[in-house]
Parts: sequence; C-alpha cells; structure tokens
Amino acid sequence: MNVSEVLANTLSGDATIRNAAEQQLSTAASQHFPEYLQMLSAELANEETQPFIRSAAGIALKNALTARERTRLLEVQQKWISQVDPTIKGQVKENSLRTLASNDNRAGTSAAQLIAAIAAIELPQNQWQELMPALVRNVGEGSDSLKQSSLTTIGYICESEDPDLRESLNQHSNAILTAVVQGARKEESNNDVRFAAMVALGDSLEFVRTNFDNDGERNYIMQVICEATQSDDFRIQQAAFGCLNRIMSLYYDKMKFYMEKALFGLTIVGMKHDEEEVAKLAIEFWCTVCEEESAIEDDNAQYQAEGGSELRPFFNFARIATPEVVPVLLELLTKQDEDAGDDEYNVSRAAYQCLQLYSACVGGLVIQHVLAFVELNLRHENWRLRDAAVSAFGAIMEGPDIKLLDPLVKQALPILVGMMNDKVLMVKDSAAYALGRICDCCGTAIDPELHLPSLIQALFSGLKDSPKMASSCCWALMNLAERFGIDSEGEENPLSKYFKDSVSALLAATERPDADNQLRTACYEVLNSFITNVGQDELPSIAHLCTVIIERLEKTIQLQNQIVSPDDRITLEEMQTSLTVVMGSIVQRLEKEIAPQADRIMQILLQILSMLPPNSSVPDAIFGTVGAMANALEEDFTKYMEAFAPFLFNALSNQEEQQLCSVAIGLVSDISRSIGDKVAPYCDNFMNHLLSNLQSNTLSQQFKPAILQCFGDVAQAIGGLFETYLQVVMGVLQQAASISPAPDSNYEMVEYVISLREGIMDAYDGIIIALKSGDKTQLLAPYVQHIFGFLSAINADPNKTENLMKSAMGVLGDLADAFPNGEISQYFRADWINSMIKETRLNREYAPRTTETARWTREQVKRQQTQPS
Repeated sequence: MNVSEVLANTLSGDATIRNAAEQQLSTAASQHFPEYLQMLSAELANEETQPFIRSAAGIALKNALTARERTRLLEVQQKWISQVDPTIKGQVKENSLRTLASNDNRAGTSAAQLIAAIAAIELPQNQWQELMPALVRNVGEGSDSLKQSSLTTIGYICESEDPDLRESLNQHSNAILTAVVQGARKEESNNDVRFAAMVALGDSLEFVRTNFDNDGERNYIMQVICEATQSDDFRIQQAAFGCLNRIMSLYYDKMKFYMEKALFGLTIVGMKHDEEEVAKLAIEFWCTVCEEESAIEDDNAQYQAEGGSELRPFFNFARIATPEVVPVLLELLTKQDEDAGDDEYNVSRAAYQCLQLYSACVGGLVIQHVLAFVELNLRHENWRLRDAAVSAFGAIMEGPDIKLLDPLVKQALPILVGMMNDKVLMVKDSAAYALGRICDCCGTAIDPELHLPSLIQALFSGLKDSPKMASSCCWALMNLAERFGIDSEGEENPLSKYFKDSVSALLAATERPDADNQLRTACYEVLNSFITNVGQDELPSIAHLCTVIIERLEKTIQLQNQIVSPDDRITLEEMQTSLTVVMGSIVQRLEKEIAPQADRIMQILLQILSMLPPNSSVPDAIFGTVGAMANALEEDFTKYMEAFAPFLFNALSNQEEQQLCSVAIGLVSDISRSIGDKVAPYCDNFMNHLLSNLQSNTLSQQFKPAILQCFGDVAQAIGGLFETYLQVVMGVLQQAASISPAPDSNYEMVEYVISLREGIMDAYDGIIIALKSGDKTQLLAPYVQHIFGFLSAINADPNKTENLMKSAMGVLGDLADAFPNGEISQYFRADWINSMIKETRLNREYAPRTTETARWTREQVKRQQTQPS
C-alpha cells in the first residue's frame, strides 16, 4: 500500500475515492495494527512529505488510539498494550517525539495528540517514564517550534479526563511546572511559545497543588501569570486570565495576598479591555469569585449546623470589591450586540451573568449601585442604556432579601409592563425576561388584583411578537403560573379567570407560521404549567382541551408520511413529545374523569409507538402519559395491557437507551400499583427483565434502587403469587444489603448506598405485605434473621435519611404485624430496636407522616415484646 497516496485520497472531493481510501486504512488498522501505526508515524515524521498528507496521517493515528466512547477507548488502548511489540512501540514514540521539532505546526500538533494518546495508556502503568523529562528538556533547549509543540503536548496530556492518567500526573508535577513556567515567562521572546506555555499551565494547575503550597513557588507562578496579563499579545492575556480563573477556583484559600496586591486591579482593568475575549475572561474571574464564596458560605453554614468547628477560609472578596466591580459590570451591560445569536456569549451577556452571581453572593449590597443606574437610564432615549437598565434590574432579583426587593418590584412592575411596547425589540425582550425573573424569584411581590391583569395581558401580547421575544414571554408565563398556582387544590385561584384565553393564545402561538421548534416547545410547556396550576373550577375547560390535544396528536400520524429530511423528523418528534406531555398533565388533573376519552388516547399513543424509528425520544413522553393513565384508571387500565405490554418489554430490555429503560422500570411500578393482581400474567416477563437489568454492566448503578423498589410494588400487586419469585429476589436483596460505603467514600457513593438501602427496604416491605395478604408469612421465616441484621446495620450507620428511616419503620411494623403470635418475637427484644424507633419518633425535622409511622411501629413492637419467648 502506498501510504502517501492512500492518505491523500482520504481528503479527495470524490466520495468514491475517499470512501475507498478510508476503507483501506480501516482494513489495515484492523488486520495489521502494529504495522499500521509504524507506517503512519513514519509518514508523520517525514519532513519531505506534503503537509496535508502529514496532517491526514496524524488524524488517522489519533483515531487509532483514541475514542469518545469509553468502551471503544478501552478497546483501542488494549490493542496498543497487547498487539504492539516493544520495538514498534519504541519506533512510534521516537517518530512522534522527532516530529515535535518540525517547522510544520500542523505536524507538530498531530504529534502532540499522538503522544498524549500514548501517554494516557502508558503513564498510569508507570511506563514511558522518560517522556516528561524529555518534554522539559525540549522546552529548555529546543528550537522555537520544538518548544511550542512540546508545551502543546503537555497541555494535551494534562487536559485529559481519564482518572488513572490524572492520578499518575501528580508524580510529574515538578517536571510539568518547570516546563510550562519556563515557557510562560516574560523573558520568552516567541509569543507562540509563550501562549502554548500559558495554555499548558492552565491545564496543569490541578496537578501542582504541592508546589502551590510552597510560598516561594506559588509567588513565582503568580508573578509569571500576572505579567502575562500585561502582554501585548491578546492570546497570552486571554490564557493568563483563564489561569487566574482556574486558580481562584482551586486555591481560593491562598489568594488573599494576591487579591490585595495585584489581582483586584488587574481584573478591573481587564474587564474594560477593548479585546472582547480578554474582557470576558476578566469578567469570568469575578464570576468564579462569587461562585466560590457562595459555595464556601453554604458549606460553612452546613458545618456549623452539624456542630463542626473547622470552617473553610472566607475572605469576602466580592463584598469588599462591590463598589468597584458592580459599576463596571453595569457599564458593560451597554455593550450589546443586536446581531448576536441566542447562543453567542459576548461581553454584555458575560456582564449580566456576573451581575446575577454577584447579587446572589452579596445580596443587598448591589441594590444601591444598580438602583442608581436603573433610575438614571430606564427611560433614556438611548436604547442601549434602557436595555441595560432593564437587564440590571432583572439580574438582581435573586440574592437580596425579599423585604428589600418587594417595594422596588411593586414600583417597577408598571414601568416594565409598559416597556413591553418599546420600539426596540431588544428592550422588549429584556423587559419580558426581567418580568420572568421577577415572577421566578420575587413572585410574592406581584399582587393578583393590582398587577396580574396588566402583566398577563402584556405577556400574551408579547407572545404574538417576534419569536425571540415570544420565548422570553413563555418563560415569564411559566413562572407566573407556578407563582399563582400554589393553591391549585382550591376550587379557584388567580389563574382561573385567565385560563380559557391563555389556552387559546398558546394554541394559536404554536401554529404561528414563523414559529420554530424552540418557540413551539416553549408554548406547550407554558400550556402544561397552566393545566397543572389552575384551580379545580377549570376542570371542564381542561376536559375540552383534551379533545383538542387528541386531534393534534392524530394529525401528527398523518405527518409521518410527509417526512423528507432529518429536520422534518426532529420537528415532528418534538411536536409529538410536547403534545404527549400536555396530555399527561391533562390526565393527572382529570383523574377518573378521563375515562370517556381513554380508549381514543391509548389508541393514538399505541399507534405512534408502532410507527417510531429506533432511538426516538418520543417513547419517554408516551410512557409518562401511559403511567398517568394507569394511575387514573386503576383496574380499568387492564384492558390496554395486552396491546401495550410488548412496547414495555422492549423498553425494559433496551439497555442502550438508558433513559427509556429507566422510565420503563418506573412504569412497571405504576401499572402494578394500579391494576393489582391483574398484572400477574405479565410478571414473568417483568421479573426476568428487571433481574437482567440488575445484573447488567451496561446500565448505570443508579438504576438499581428503582428496580429493587419495583420488586416491592410487583409483590404487593400479586400478593401470595409472589412466592414464585421469592427465593431469587431475596437472594438479590441480601446481596445488595451487603454493600456499604468505605470510610473514605465520596459523597456520591454514600448517596448511592443510602438510595440502594431505601430500595431494599421498599422491596422487603412490599414482600412482607404481599405474603401476609396471601396467608404465606411462613415463607418469610428463612429470611427474618437477615432482615433484622440489615435493620441493625442501618441503625448503626450515621448516614441515614428520613425516607430510609420511614421505610425501616414500615418494615419493622409490618414484620411485627405479619407474625402476631410471637413466632419471631425474640428478634424484637434487641436493645437497638427501641432506640431506633425512639430516634425516628422524636426527630423534629421529620414530617408528621414519618413520626406517625414510628408511633404505629412502636405499638406493633410492644405487642411482640410482651409475647412469651
């Protein structure tokens, strides 16, 4: 194979030639992997080869040793370990290191990627120990191109997310730091080298914690970075501010001296920089400060509540800097770009985000500065100043005490509603968004009689405006519905009088000729929120709406035959998803009153399911609505099971679509609770799929608690018939109960074990109730000792939640109730049982239902303790 020719053909404009070349490379990689790597690395290192061919070789090498998907990545890494002999490995490494010196930057970058891919495999195995010293030597002694490529290599290695590689890099921290700091100094005359060094320094900061603990080394690193912020090369300035952001996040406790001496002034100046990318990173520095200080205050409050004394250092950087930083942010809000897309992140949007975080961090301290700015500019003839004033007011709705904001909001609401008619679209959109922020954060300041009529009218008028503004109005309306739907259990609430008109306006907005998918979805979300939150008096209107939604769902089936492009498919599926979710909310509100429409609803949902392509997201929504139907219809849902069960079985076995599989597991619980023992004919399939999922290495372990809980729901549904599955399920529960967090486990592991134990408890309780109802409690006898052992372990573990303790009380009480004649009374005499019940019963933080369960359990246990041994 002429490798140069094949590589050139992979870039051909002729699809036939390109595909044939790619197939040749794929075959060579599959059948002759070592020789393939050797051949490509030689081509990459060959200075006489044309640059575009060297780049193609680099891409092929990168693809041979890396992959985005974790399973595929481990597979290709294993091929390097097991299929490539040491001689060829050495040649590939030598070729890649030699290419770093190339004057062709693209070849050097490709070599850096290849080296990083090999390092990810070998450094965690304590192999290629000479790599980091070699890269350091290159930075100290090499040509400019060799320095730049070597620093880029270090950056690629350090930015890896692989935990094993990150762990192994700690031992190389001195070498990494030596190289990057040497390249980043102001004495480095080549800006390309210095930029590469600054990027690598940012990527390596997490691995130099030991060096940062040393005052002298830390001072020197900070000096180099601060000097870089003053470079005349904007790229270097950006990288330097990026480093400062990362340092503030990682080493906040070391920053007091540097904030006082340099960082405060550097970042204030940086925020005003003419180069937008530099200004944004300087703004983000203060975002990081606010996020860190908010997190520290939360952590310290929690430590104190738990009786802890070791608090995290807290320096009040944001509060101290408020008089200087906030005015700059307000000024930057006026730098709007009216042509910016929704996803574009510019200086004005960065300033808005920072002002939000600042308000959340320092609370009422921002009000004086923002209010002065708002009062000066809210009615200004310059639209940029008007828009900045509206945005600023909306930005501070979270953080200050509601008592401070309430009078300001009441005063501002009429003005903001009036600005929904501003002649400039950006101002109108900002006004709608600010109103949404008020509804979200300060809803109590909105008077239903005084403010709501004009507010609702303005937002629905905005719904007819440009799609951009309409989306902002939708968000505000959702927040408004949640604010005034708190008392939706009552016959009427403030939303009721607006409901019919709101529904009409929202349905009309979804059919606007210029409506895109985003606006349509937003309108249906608002409709969903109104349905959920409106008073009971509007149930007849909701019932009428049900017919409209059914008709729209039926029309989507006709549209299936009109799909001609992937975009058409996306549009149709988003519409089906939105309509199905709305239907689910209607079912939840109407409950049993949905029965007259149930056949038609289930028919359309089943028809859509049968027509969907693989990997569609619509089934998730349909399963949610089917769950609502089962809950509403209870035993009457049984008639749909024969038609629906095959879709549910397929979803349970689809471990690749984990979200759908998760929804299906929950749906098995819903259906079991709803139709009771009528679920029995489907239980063999359900239990087989659930047990298979429990043992799966594909599914996330987070699925296991829900599966265990599902066992309990199935058991309660079929009562004594659960005997068929008892031995297998009890074995699974005993195995799961043996899992406990290690002393050094992280928070996520502790949370997982607690949720697993909650699932185990729910399963035990369901099984106990089932066997008692089937008069088969004697089947529990072999498992009673283990259940009490598990309860004892939970009692002894300090990591407990209310849900876990409530479930534990249920199991204890139901066990006592299941054996009324004292057959297992000896187990109830253990000292820990009374203390566990008392701890739960007297816990003032627990809900009344939990403490009531504990009281009931105490009575059941007392009866057992008075039984003769």
